Amino acid sequence: MNNRVAICRKEHFNAAHRLHNPLWSDEKNKEVFGLCNNKNYHGHNYELIVKVTGSIEPGSGFVIDIKTLSDLIKTAILDRFDHKNLNLDVTEFEHLNPTAENIAVVIYNLLRPVLNSSLELKVTLYETERNFVEYPA
Repeated sequence: MNNRVAICRKEHFNAAHRLHNPLWSDEKNKEVFGLCNNKNYHGHNYELIVKVTGSIEPGSGFVIDIKTLSDLIKTAILDRFDHKNLNLDVTEFEHLNPTAENIAVVIYNLLRPVLNSSLELKVTLYETERNFVEYPA
């Protein structure tokens, strides 16, 4: 019998960012990133779904205690990203453009080490209601 189950936790955070490549001219940045290159930044109400897949532990009946997962997300992600300017306040984006793609990879890399290695991890990040990314793909 296959007892692998996916557990999902949905969270929310607000953050500002500016998409900008310092190696490019202002004209090229504006051409590639449009309004997202606003020098005064802009914000999003991000929706985050963390999916953890694994075998059900016979004693507890859990893949992972959802409260434990919630606490890990709060500590590793929400406390670090919520109500922050990603470009200025989050060290991972000091030299990394905070695109939705890069944010999802950073979130994955922050969560992966704090989860049991037997668990699979997938991050889905909604930047808007209609635009979202998944990592790994």
